[in-house]
Amino acid sequence: MRKNTNWLATALIALGSILILFPLYMTVGIALKNPEEMAQSIFSLPTGLHFENFSNAIKATDFFHALQNSAVITIVSVGFILLTNSLVSYAIARNMNRRFFKLLYLYFVSAMFIPFQIIMLPVVKVTTDLGMNNIPGLILLYIVYGLPFNVFVYVGYIRSIPLELEEAATVDGTSTWGTFWKIIFPLLGPISATIIILSSLSTWNDFLLPLILLADPSQYTLPLVQYVFQGQFSTDFNLAFASYLLALLPMVVVYLSAQKWIISGITQGAIK
Repeated sequence: MRKNTNWLATALIALGSILILFPLYMTVGIALKNPEEMAQSIFSLPTGLHFENFSNAIKATDFFHALQNSAVITIVSVGFILLTNSLVSYAIARNMNRRFFKLLYLYFVSAMFIPFQIIMLPVVKVTTDLGMNNIPGLILLYIVYGLPFNVFVYVGYIRSIPLELEEAATVDGTSTWGTFWKIIFPLLGPISATIIILSSLSTWNDFLLPLILLADPSQYTLPLVQYVFQGQFSTDFNLAFASYLLALLPMVVVYLSAQKWIISGITQGAIK
């Protein structure tokens, strides 16, 4: 049986692929060129592979120290986000019939509509006065800032889980605490994978919050140290793009790993 080709969908897919691949081509191409090649044509393929751009970028940014700072901040933040945000969401979702928890839910959700620029200066003032303008303070802020969106997502998902599962656990003598960790938390796998991806990307790539909060240069993250390539009158694009590629690699690994987890979780849910 002959199938008709949907040319409109094919054209849109091709256009979307070009829009995604072109910036990646530019990043890789510029990272492998020298300044003379880039001055001749920014779009052409590199005539030689200048891998020294990567080693020079590592030296200029103290890359591995900044990588360690970014990794610690991202891993600890995402870990506490999963543990605390899911627990808060479970308490709200199972007590939504009570006025206090319903108001608490609306309070959290309303925080999603407040731009960070409005509270930026008060946050800097308070964290500085409390001596939290360092990595632990930055981690705490990431946990708090992720709470509104994560509660919104978790509560909707938890409310779709049948109450009969928890009632059966209660009959078996399981406490509320045990019910959450043994039954509810494992069932949150697909939505937790989504939150891991979104939280990891936003924390890893964040530039503004570390810029205004971190006072000690030894605690700078990767986005901050890459700012060294930006001068007042010129920018070293070759080293900057080489540094961007190096910083991108860990997130690509995290994304590919968690993406498999999401597909696996959705498949298990469909079978049930």
